[in-house]
Amino acid sequence: MKIDEKHLAQLAAVVETGSVTDAARQLGLSQPALSRTLSMLEKRLGEPLFQQGRRPLRPTTIGLQLAEHGRIIFEASRKASETVRSYRAGSVGTVRIAGVPFFMDAFISRMIGEFQVLQPDIRVDQSYGNLPELESGIASNRLDLAITPLGIVDAARGFAFTPILPGRNIVACRTGHPLLRKRRLSTQDLIDYPWIAPLPGSPLLADLHAILLSIGMSEINVRYSGGSLLSVFNYLEETDALTVLPHSVVFAHRKDRNVTVLPVEIPQPARTLGIMRLSDAPRLPAAEGLAQHIAARFDDLRQLIKRHENSIVWGMSGDRTTPT
Repeated sequence: MKIDEKHLAQLAAVVETGSVTDAARQLGLSQPALSRTLSMLEKRLGEPLFQQGRRPLRPTTIGLQLAEHGRIIFEASRKASETVRSYRAGSVGTVRIAGVPFFMDAFISRMIGEFQVLQPDIRVDQSYGNLPELESGIASNRLDLAITPLGIVDAARGFAFTPILPGRNIVACRTGHPLLRKRRLSTQDLIDYPWIAPLPGSPLLADLHAILLSIGMSEINVRYSGGSLLSVFNYLEETDALTVLPHSVVFAHRKDRNVTVLPVEIPQPARTLGIMRLSDAPRLPAAEGLAQHIAARFDDLRQLIKRHENSIVWGMSGDRTTPT
Protein backbone atom coordinates (compact mmCIF):
# COMPACT_ATOMS: atom_id res chain seq x y z
CA MET A 1 0.00 0.00 0.00
CA LYS A 2 1.44 3.36 -1.06
CA ILE A 3 0.72 6.29 1.25
CA ASP A 4 1.25 9.87 0.15
CA GLU A 5 4.29 11.30 2.03
CA LYS A 6 2.46 14.61 2.36
CA HIS A 7 -0.37 12.91 4.26
CA LEU A 8 2.10 11.28 6.65
CA ALA A 9 3.64 14.69 7.38
CA GLN A 10 0.16 16.08 8.08
CA LEU A 11 -0.56 13.20 10.45
CA ALA A 12 2.71 13.93 12.28
CA ALA A 13 1.65 17.55 12.79
CA VAL A 14 -1.67 16.44 14.32
CA VAL A 15 0.08 14.00 16.67
CA GLU A 16 2.61 16.69 17.67
CA THR A 17 -0.01 19.35 18.43
CA GLY A 18 -2.78 17.03 19.67
CA SER A 19 -5.29 19.10 17.70
CA VAL A 20 -6.52 19.07 14.11
CA THR A 21 -7.19 22.80 14.30
CA ASP A 22 -3.70 23.69 15.58
CA ALA A 23 -2.03 21.34 13.08
CA ALA A 24 -4.01 22.84 10.20
CA ARG A 25 -2.90 26.33 11.26
CA GLN A 26 0.73 25.18 11.43
CA LEU A 27 0.53 23.57 8.00
CA GLY A 28 -1.34 26.42 6.34
CA LEU A 29 -4.38 24.23 5.65
CA SER A 30 -8.03 24.49 6.51
CA GLN A 31 -9.34 22.35 9.38
CA PRO A 32 -11.91 20.57 7.17
CA ALA A 33 -9.27 19.69 4.57
CA LEU A 34 -6.98 18.16 7.19
CA SER A 35 -9.90 16.23 8.74
CA ARG A 36 -10.71 14.78 5.31
CA THR A 37 -7.11 13.63 4.90
CA LEU A 38 -7.19 11.81 8.24
CA SER A 39 -10.53 10.16 7.44
CA MET A 40 -9.21 9.02 4.05
CA LEU A 41 -6.12 7.51 5.69
CA GLU A 42 -8.23 5.61 8.22
CA LYS A 43 -10.45 4.21 5.45
CA ARG A 44 -7.43 3.01 3.46
CA LEU A 45 -5.85 1.43 6.52
CA GLY A 46 -9.07 0.02 7.97
CA GLU A 47 -7.72 1.14 11.34
CA PRO A 48 -8.33 4.21 13.51
CA LEU A 49 -5.42 6.63 13.80
CA PHE A 50 -6.53 8.19 17.08
CA GLN A 51 -8.19 6.87 20.21
CA GLN A 52 -11.83 7.86 20.32
CA GLY A 53 -13.04 10.38 22.86
CA ARG A 54 -9.60 11.55 24.01
CA ARG A 55 -8.64 15.23 24.10
CA PRO A 56 -6.02 16.23 23.28
CA LEU A 57 -5.90 13.67 20.51
CA ARG A 58 -3.91 10.55 21.32
CA PRO A 59 -2.67 8.32 18.48
CA THR A 60 -3.25 4.60 18.28
CA THR A 61 -0.27 2.29 17.88
CA ILE A 62 -0.47 2.38 14.07
CA GLY A 63 -1.17 6.12 14.16
CA LEU A 64 1.95 6.72 16.26
CA GLN A 65 4.14 4.58 14.00
CA LEU A 66 2.95 6.31 10.83
CA ALA A 67 3.31 9.69 12.49
CA GLU A 68 6.97 8.90 13.23
CA HIS A 69 7.58 8.36 9.51
CA GLY A 70 5.70 11.56 8.83
CA ARG A 71 7.79 13.45 11.39
CA ILE A 72 10.96 12.49 9.51
CA ILE A 73 9.39 13.66 6.25
CA PHE A 74 8.17 16.89 7.85
CA GLU A 75 11.59 17.60 9.38
CA ALA A 76 13.32 16.94 6.05
CA SER A 77 10.90 19.30 4.32
CA ARG A 78 11.53 21.98 6.94
CA LYS A 79 15.31 21.64 6.58
CA ALA A 80 15.00 21.77 2.81
CA SER A 81 13.03 25.01 3.08
CA GLU A 82 15.66 26.45 5.42
CA THR A 83 18.39 25.42 2.98
CA VAL A 84 16.63 27.23 0.13
CA ARG A 85 16.23 30.36 2.26
CA SER A 86 19.89 30.25 3.34
CA TYR A 87 21.04 29.62 -0.23
CA ARG A 88 19.12 32.64 -1.50
CA ALA A 89 20.50 34.72 1.35
CA GLY A 90 24.05 33.61 0.49
CA SER A 91 24.74 32.02 3.89
CA VAL A 92 25.24 28.41 2.71
CA GLY A 93 26.87 26.75 -0.28
CA THR A 94 30.30 26.08 -1.74
CA VAL A 95 32.36 28.75 -3.50
CA ARG A 96 35.09 27.67 -5.93
CA ILE A 97 37.71 30.37 -6.27
CA ALA A 98 41.16 30.43 -7.87
CA GLY A 99 43.73 33.06 -8.69
CA VAL A 100 47.31 34.01 -9.39
CA PRO A 101 49.44 32.46 -6.61
CA PHE A 102 51.14 35.48 -5.02
CA PHE A 103 47.92 37.45 -4.56
CA MET A 104 46.03 34.41 -3.29
CA ASP A 105 48.68 33.81 -0.63
CA ALA A 106 49.28 37.45 0.29
CA PHE A 107 45.67 38.65 0.50
CA ILE A 108 42.85 36.43 -0.66
CA SER A 109 43.33 33.43 1.67
CA ARG A 110 43.18 35.76 4.69
CA MET A 111 40.07 37.47 3.31
CA ILE A 112 38.44 34.07 2.84
CA GLY A 113 39.10 33.36 6.52
CA GLU A 114 37.55 36.68 7.53
CA PHE A 115 34.52 35.94 5.36
CA GLN A 116 34.00 32.48 6.86
CA VAL A 117 34.03 33.88 10.38
CA LEU A 118 30.94 35.84 9.29
CA GLN A 119 29.50 32.99 7.18
CA PRO A 120 30.61 29.74 8.85
CA ASP A 121 28.28 27.52 6.80
CA ILE A 122 29.89 28.44 3.47
CA ARG A 123 32.65 26.17 2.21
CA VAL A 124 35.40 27.66 0.04
CA ASP A 125 37.50 25.55 -2.33
CA GLN A 126 40.62 27.52 -3.36
CA SER A 127 43.09 26.72 -6.11
CA TYR A 128 45.77 28.51 -8.17
CA GLY A 129 46.21 29.42 -11.81
CA ASN A 130 47.28 32.03 -14.33
CA LEU A 131 44.92 33.72 -16.75
CA PRO A 132 44.49 30.88 -19.31
CA GLU A 133 43.66 28.34 -16.59
CA LEU A 134 41.37 30.77 -14.83
CA GLU A 135 39.42 31.63 -17.98
CA SER A 136 39.05 27.93 -18.76
CA GLY A 137 37.85 27.18 -15.23
CA ILE A 138 35.26 29.96 -15.28
CA ALA A 139 34.03 29.09 -18.78
CA SER A 140 33.63 25.38 -17.96
CA ASN A 141 31.83 26.08 -14.65
CA ARG A 142 34.66 24.59 -12.59
CA LEU A 143 35.18 27.97 -10.89
CA ASP A 144 32.78 30.60 -9.57
CA LEU A 145 35.35 33.40 -9.12
CA ALA A 146 38.87 34.12 -10.33
CA ILE A 147 41.35 36.65 -8.95
CA THR A 148 43.64 37.81 -11.75
CA PRO A 149 45.41 40.84 -13.18
CA LEU A 150 44.10 41.98 -16.57
CA GLY A 151 45.73 44.42 -18.94
CA ILE A 152 44.31 47.36 -20.83
CA VAL A 153 42.52 44.95 -23.15
CA ASP A 154 39.03 44.19 -21.86
CA ALA A 155 38.17 40.80 -20.43
CA ALA A 156 37.52 38.14 -23.03
CA ARG A 157 34.00 37.93 -24.39
CA GLY A 158 31.62 36.30 -21.96
CA PHE A 159 33.56 37.37 -18.85
CA ALA A 160 32.86 40.19 -16.41
CA PHE A 161 35.79 41.85 -14.63
CA THR A 162 35.57 43.93 -11.45
CA PRO A 163 38.80 45.92 -10.77
CA ILE A 164 39.95 45.89 -7.14
CA LEU A 165 43.57 47.16 -7.17
CA PRO A 166 45.72 49.02 -9.73
CA GLY A 167 48.94 47.23 -10.72
CA ARG A 168 52.27 48.42 -9.34
CA ASN A 169 55.48 46.35 -9.43
CA ILE A 170 58.67 46.87 -7.46
CA VAL A 171 62.10 45.33 -7.11
CA ALA A 172 62.17 43.50 -3.76
CA CYS A 173 65.15 42.59 -1.57
CA ARG A 174 65.94 41.73 2.04
CA THR A 175 65.82 44.59 4.55
CA GLY A 176 69.60 44.46 5.09
CA HIS A 177 70.52 44.42 1.40
CA PRO A 178 73.74 46.33 0.56
CA LEU A 179 72.00 48.33 -2.20
CA LEU A 180 69.73 49.99 0.38
CA ARG A 181 72.81 51.74 1.80
CA LYS A 182 73.81 53.28 -1.54
CA ARG A 183 72.86 56.89 -2.17
CA ARG A 184 72.95 56.37 -5.92
CA LEU A 185 71.94 53.32 -7.87
CA SER A 186 73.09 52.42 -11.35
CA THR A 187 72.06 49.82 -13.90
CA GLN A 188 75.22 47.92 -13.08
CA ASP A 189 74.09 47.58 -9.47
CA LEU A 190 71.10 45.53 -10.60
CA ILE A 191 73.26 43.36 -12.82
CA ASP A 192 75.76 42.61 -10.07
CA TYR A 193 73.28 40.70 -7.90
CA PRO A 194 71.48 37.41 -8.53
CA TRP A 195 67.75 37.36 -9.28
CA ILE A 196 64.73 35.21 -8.54
CA ALA A 197 62.64 34.47 -11.63
CA PRO A 198 58.84 34.48 -11.21
CA LEU A 199 56.73 31.40 -11.80
CA PRO A 200 56.50 30.26 -15.44
CA GLY A 201 53.38 31.70 -17.03
CA SER A 202 53.14 34.44 -14.43
CA PRO A 203 52.59 38.02 -15.66
CA LEU A 204 55.56 38.93 -13.49
CA LEU A 205 57.85 36.97 -15.80
CA ALA A 206 56.90 39.26 -18.70
CA ASP A 207 57.41 42.24 -16.39
CA LEU A 208 60.92 41.03 -15.56
CA HIS A 209 61.77 40.93 -19.28
CA ALA A 210 60.42 44.49 -19.61
CA ILE A 211 62.74 45.61 -16.82
CA LEU A 212 65.72 44.06 -18.59
CA LEU A 213 64.87 45.86 -21.82
CA SER A 214 64.40 49.19 -20.04
CA ILE A 215 67.87 49.12 -18.51
CA GLY A 216 69.60 47.63 -21.54
CA MET A 217 70.22 44.21 -20.06
CA SER A 218 70.07 41.13 -22.26
CA GLU A 219 70.06 38.69 -19.35
CA ILE A 220 70.46 38.44 -15.60
CA ASN A 221 71.92 35.91 -13.22
CA VAL A 222 68.90 33.81 -12.19
CA ARG A 223 69.77 31.72 -9.13
CA TYR A 224 66.28 30.57 -8.18
CA SER A 225 62.94 30.22 -9.95
CA GLY A 226 59.47 28.72 -9.74
CA GLY A 227 58.93 29.11 -5.99
CA SER A 228 55.80 29.94 -4.03
CA LEU A 229 55.45 33.30 -2.31
CA LEU A 230 56.63 31.78 0.98
CA SER A 231 59.70 30.24 -0.66
CA VAL A 232 60.54 33.49 -2.47
CA PHE A 233 60.42 35.40 0.82
CA ASN A 234 62.51 32.74 2.56
CA TYR A 235 65.11 32.87 -0.21
CA LEU A 236 65.22 36.69 -0.25
CA GLU A 237 65.76 36.87 3.50
CA GLU A 238 68.78 34.56 3.31
CA THR A 239 70.50 36.02 0.24
CA ASP A 240 71.27 39.27 -1.58
CA ALA A 241 69.04 38.25 -4.47
CA LEU A 242 66.56 40.62 -6.11
CA THR A 243 63.17 39.89 -7.64
CA VAL A 244 60.17 41.66 -9.09
CA LEU A 245 56.96 41.53 -7.01
CA PRO A 246 53.68 43.42 -6.84
CA HIS A 247 54.12 46.29 -4.41
CA SER A 248 50.91 45.32 -2.61
CA VAL A 249 52.31 41.83 -1.85
CA VAL A 250 55.40 43.29 -0.17
CA PHE A 251 53.15 45.77 1.65
CA ALA A 252 51.01 42.92 3.00
CA HIS A 253 54.08 41.34 4.63
CA ARG A 254 55.97 44.48 5.59
CA LYS A 255 55.66 43.73 9.33
CA ASP A 256 56.22 39.99 9.42
CA ARG A 257 58.96 39.45 6.82
CA ASN A 258 62.44 40.95 6.40
CA VAL A 259 61.68 41.91 2.81
CA THR A 260 61.31 45.45 1.50
CA VAL A 261 61.27 47.64 -1.60
CA LEU A 262 64.43 48.60 -3.44
CA PRO A 263 63.43 52.17 -4.37
CA VAL A 264 64.28 52.09 -8.03
CA GLU A 265 61.84 53.00 -10.81
CA ILE A 266 60.98 50.19 -13.19
CA PRO A 267 58.51 49.97 -16.10
CA GLN A 268 54.97 49.52 -14.83
CA PRO A 269 52.44 47.11 -16.36
CA ALA A 270 49.13 48.45 -17.64
CA ARG A 271 47.25 45.91 -15.51
CA THR A 272 44.70 45.89 -12.73
CA LEU A 273 43.95 43.14 -10.26
CA GLY A 274 40.31 42.18 -10.26
CA ILE A 275 37.57 39.59 -9.83
CA MET A 276 36.53 37.69 -12.95
CA ARG A 277 33.22 35.85 -13.42
CA LEU A 278 30.97 34.77 -16.26
CA SER A 279 29.03 37.81 -17.42
CA ASP A 280 25.62 36.28 -18.16
CA ALA A 281 25.43 33.16 -15.98
CA PRO A 282 23.26 33.06 -12.82
CA ARG A 283 25.37 34.12 -9.85
CA LEU A 284 25.65 31.95 -6.77
CA PRO A 285 24.63 34.10 -3.76
CA ALA A 286 27.45 32.72 -1.59
CA ALA A 287 30.01 33.51 -4.31
CA GLU A 288 28.64 37.03 -4.67
CA GLY A 289 28.92 37.48 -0.92
CA LEU A 290 32.59 36.47 -0.99
CA ALA A 291 33.27 38.69 -4.02
CA GLN A 292 31.71 41.67 -2.25
CA HIS A 293 33.75 40.98 0.87
CA ILE A 294 37.00 40.85 -1.14
CA ALA A 295 36.14 44.05 -3.01
CA ALA A 296 35.29 45.85 0.25
CA ARG A 297 38.53 44.76 1.91
CA PHE A 298 40.57 46.03 -1.04
CA ASP A 299 38.70 49.34 -0.80
CA ASP A 300 40.00 49.58 2.76
CA LEU A 301 43.55 48.57 1.74
CA ARG A 302 43.92 50.73 -1.35
CA GLN A 303 44.67 53.98 0.47
CA LEU A 304 47.07 52.30 2.92
CA ILE A 305 49.02 50.78 0.04
CA LYS A 306 49.07 54.13 -1.77
CA ARG A 307 50.43 55.92 1.30
CA HIS A 308 53.17 53.31 1.64
CA GLU A 309 54.06 53.78 -2.03
CA ASN A 310 54.17 57.57 -1.63
CA SER A 311 56.62 57.22 1.28
CA ILE A 312 59.23 55.84 -1.13
CA VAL A 313 61.36 58.17 -3.27
CA TRP A 314 61.75 56.36 -6.58
CA GLY A 315 64.62 56.71 -9.02
CA MET A 316 67.92 55.39 -10.31
CA SER A 317 69.97 58.26 -8.91
CA GLY A 318 69.86 61.11 -6.41
CA ASP A 319 69.15 61.12 -2.68
CA ARG A 320 66.66 58.51 -1.56
CA THR A 321 65.09 57.45 1.66
CA THR A 322 64.98 53.84 2.69
CA PRO A 323 61.41 52.52 2.74
CA THR A 324 59.95 51.26 5.98
